[in-house]
Amino acid sequence: MKNNLENQLQAKLNKRKEDNNLRRLVLPNPNNIDFFSNDYLGLARNQELQNSILEEYKLQSNRFKNSRNGSTGSRLLSGHNEYFEEIETKLACFFCAEKALFFGSGYHANVALLSSILTRNDVILYDNLVHASLKEGYRLSNANHFSFKHNDLKDLEKKILRIQSTNQINKNQTILVVVESVYSMDGDICPLKKIVEICKKYNANLVVDEAHSTGVFGENGNGLVTELGLEKQVFARINTFGKGFGTQGAAILGSKTLINYLINFALPFIYTTAPPLFQLVSVKKAMDFLQIYQKELNQKLHQNIKLFVYQSKKLIHSDFNNSKTPIQIIPIKGNEQCQKVAMSLQKEGFEVRAIKSPTVKKGDERLRICLHSFNTENEILRFLEVLY
Repeated sequence: MKNNLENQLQAKLNKRKEDNNLRRLVLPNPNNIDFFSNDYLGLARNQELQNSILEEYKLQSNRFKNSRNGSTGSRLLSGHNEYFEEIETKLACFFCAEKALFFGSGYHANVALLSSILTRNDVILYDNLVHASLKEGYRLSNANHFSFKHNDLKDLEKKILRIQSTNQINKNQTILVVVESVYSMDGDICPLKKIVEICKKYNANLVVDEAHSTGVFGENGNGLVTELGLEKQVFARINTFGKGFGTQGAAILGSKTLINYLINFALPFIYTTAPPLFQLVSVKKAMDFLQIYQKELNQKLHQNIKLFVYQSKKLIHSDFNNSKTPIQIIPIKGNEQCQKVAMSLQKEGFEVRAIKSPTVKKGDERLRICLHSFNTENEILRFLEVLY
């Protein structure tokens, strides 16, 4: 017999099912063409990179014999070693930052950063389309938090002015502006240069989540902030490795003071088991691989993006979402209809997923198409033929 709590949970699941937005774990078809993964440059499937990772892992396993299978503890206890320091130094250099701090995932890094660095008098101003992990971070923070309209510079400035006008007595108040360089559900790019100007004008600090620009923008894939030469004007960046790097993990990049602060005050860093050796090796070798092959892979990726956008505009004879990123959006209103189209494409041999409410706002349901360097011209053309 179910108790009250289980009944309450089941009622919520039933409601999700009624609204056709119950989430399920679904096994992808390995024979279908990938138009849904975040493996933009194909590193997750790259055999040469895998061989390099395994070779390096064997070498480092002999070096760190007591932690070859697991890290054994948090980094402040038994989980730290010289390889972490080597990787973090290399990451700081790669991303043009003073210091880097490694985390097991981007979600983990975002929560650690936003939950720990501000006080009750401070304010977080976030773009209303930022990732759930950033929202979780500000909810756990002591600071007040308010949204501004997506990529809307006037609304951001208006909100900053309103906050400053109501807090004239508190001269020590910090305003933290939080954005993504590339937005995960829309594929559009943040107007970073203009946001940096606004932050400078009003003495606000800027945090940029670079999850979907890492690997795809910047020299050797070091992100949009660095491509624009803004790294010294951004308080903190979060660059993640589960997308363009094809591996797993993340780094917070910032000043020596910030990194030392996080080591001392960020609870998700302090009280979690350190990432294992194999994860560190994977990120290091992916970084090495990108320094050799990123330009070639990125050129092919951007050719595919241009082809997809051009052919989409040609086929539908209207203004298509002209994204310059690997994330392309096909709006299909309603969870049921969106899921129906996704499933019909899967039957035709294309692995795609419906993005339904509440992941996006009701009425903004869509197919989220991810393009890759390994997609062929024929695959893209055939996909668009079936879709339209």
